[in-house]
Amino acid sequence: MRIFSCEIHINQALDMFVAEQKTFPMLEKLLNEEKLSTKCTYCDQQAVYIVESEK
Repeated sequence: MRIFSCEIHINQALDMFVAEQKTFPMLEKLLNEEKLSTKCTYCDQQAVYIVESEK
């Protein structure tokens, strides 16, 4: 599971991940080149973070 999030929706993304996966996620800040084409899962803002399962 991967969730892209802007600054506003990061808490919602973390809560949803934990509720669905029953484990804690990895939280990483996107690199500048990744930010350019990535939108937040919850709105049309540019994503700043990715919430995903441990690699």
